[in-house]
Amino acid sequence: MRVIAGEVFDVAVDIRRSSPTFGRWFGTSLSADNKRQMWVPAGFAHGFCVTSEYAEFLYLTTDYWAPEHERCIAWNDPDLAISWPITSSPLVSAKDQEGKRFKDADLFP
Repeated sequence: MRVIAGEVFDVAVDIRRSSPTFGRWFGTSLSADNKRQMWVPAGFAHGFCVTSEYAEFLYLTTDYWAPEHERCIAWNDPDLAISWPITSSPLVSAKDQEGKRFKDADLFP
């Protein structure tokens, strides 16, 4: 992932049940100014929050998008306790509003 305009806070969560870092998250700021990129490997959930007025976000995938296989974890799950850099109620997509609790999500083995 990389940002070519604006800024986002990008997050990856380890959802591999057999991993020693299962349920832990990592987040970092990606922006057009800092030119940072983030790679999210298989077995990780991914989410982001736009922290600027506007952002253009580019990413590559390892396979074609298959919506029937898409899953969603609640962005504000208390068990994950992701420290999103927001101070007010965020605008959340309809799909993301339906996210499941981490403990109830369909995760990798």
